[in-house]
Amino acid sequence: MNSPRTSAVHHARVRTFHPRRGRMNGRHADALTRLWPLWGVPIPETPTARLDLPALFGRRAPLVLEIGSGMGEATVEMAAADPHRDYLAVDVHTPGVANLLAVVEERGLTNVRVGLGDAIVLLRHMLAPASLSAVHAFFPDPWPKARHHKRRLIQPAHVALLRSRLVPGGALRCATDWAEYAEVMLETLAADPELVNEHEAYAPRLAERPLTKFEQRGVEAGREIFDLSFRRR
Repeated sequence: MNSPRTSAVHHARVRTFHPRRGRMNGRHADALTRLWPLWGVPIPETPTARLDLPALFGRRAPLVLEIGSGMGEATVEMAAADPHRDYLAVDVHTPGVANLLAVVEERGLTNVRVGLGDAIVLLRHMLAPASLSAVHAFFPDPWPKARHHKRRLIQPAHVALLRSRLVPGGALRCATDWAEYAEVMLETLAADPELVNEHEAYAPRLAERPLTKFEQRGVEAGREIFDLSFRRR
């Protein structure tokens, strides 16, 4: 299996994320060495095949894609409370991936797999149309500078891709603490003819979305949290 360090290398292109590096402690390094071969999903620069999801999880079950899982706090809590669905969490931060692997082991979860790399590459090349029951994009990078808006995850072309991977009735759920990006998210998602807003505008805070340390810092700093919940027709 490819090393997670080499699988996160990408061709120069417009990315929706900041490539990040971080130092790993001994616990993280140990988790990555032991658990990546078991539960890791390499996302190569140019994938040549789609994922065999039943083989990956050892069963056929609805699949939730978590884009930008960070340190894995939300993923672990949602997967633990939702054992009848599988969770594929994707991030570009190796220490976060390693931490999630460690916590999955500690919690004894069998319905979580962890990808390291570009979620857009995963969606476009490794996941079949109508293969996801839900997509979660919680607190994606807002890319606040106008010249960087082209890097945002929630933009028309990416939304069309996300929606195409959802089953009919599948959920696309987002959250942000950046007010301007929230407005753009709402406008962009509402403009997709195959998505239906489950609320008139923003959604109430999703009950199943755990409060993470990242979100708590935003709340303490006085930033409003915006949730959006759409479904594919």
